[in-house]
Amino acid sequence: MTEVQPRPPFPPFDVEAAAKKVLAAENAWNTRDPQKVSLAYTPDTVWRNRDTWVQGREEVVAFLSAKWERELDYALRKSLWAFAGNRIAVRFQYECRDAEGQWWRCYGNENWEFADSGLMRRREASINDLRITEAERRIHGPRSEGDDSDLPI
Repeated sequence: MTEVQPRPPFPPFDVEAAAKKVLAAENAWNTRDPQKVSLAYTPDTVWRNRDTWVQGREEVVAFLSAKWERELDYALRKSLWAFAGNRIAVRFQYECRDAEGQWWRCYGNENWEFADSGLMRRREASINDLRITEAERRIHGPRSEGDDSDLPI
């Protein structure tokens, strides 16, 4: 059985707790460490990411490992969109390059649902990809300390 470590803040969320969850998710994903990221999800978590369905932490690790093998120099920003009870909606954008050197900016929305433990049990992501040049990049690594700004769309 997979050990489950609670992850505060816990639902129901207020604006401060929801914003804290969003920043924690951004920071974790920017590590590009699939094992570390997977610990924020319930052992039986269910995801929809674009057209792919993932269930359970093992599939999350496999999915993220493959993602970050092909999405090089990945850097992400998330911002709180809405929240209620045990649910949070975020908008995000990230930039990465592929093996051929083409840069991409990917925009999307995620809907999250949390268990009482503060672990995410459901994640649904809709994502659009835009080819960009290296000169058009806006995200050059993880957010710096104290930077709470949103990026333009």
